[in-house]
Amino acid sequence: MKIPHTQVSAEALRAIVEEFVTRDGTDYTHVAQRISDVYGLLKTGDAELHFDAETNSCNIVMRST
Repeated sequence: MKIPHTQVSAEALRAIVEEFVTRDGTDYTHVAQRISDVYGLLKTGDAELHFDAETNSCNIVMRST
């Protein structure tokens, strides 16, 4: 289920984005830049926040065109 990122608290969104950008490993180089990039993608609508009720988890996915 798509959730508008504007309806999530700033703290929750930050935690979701941080988990997303660090999900694939332990390379924390430029994490702040990657977080900023994801926020930008969410703001422009190029990425979306999705919630999966079955797994009770959030994910950020690129919007299909």
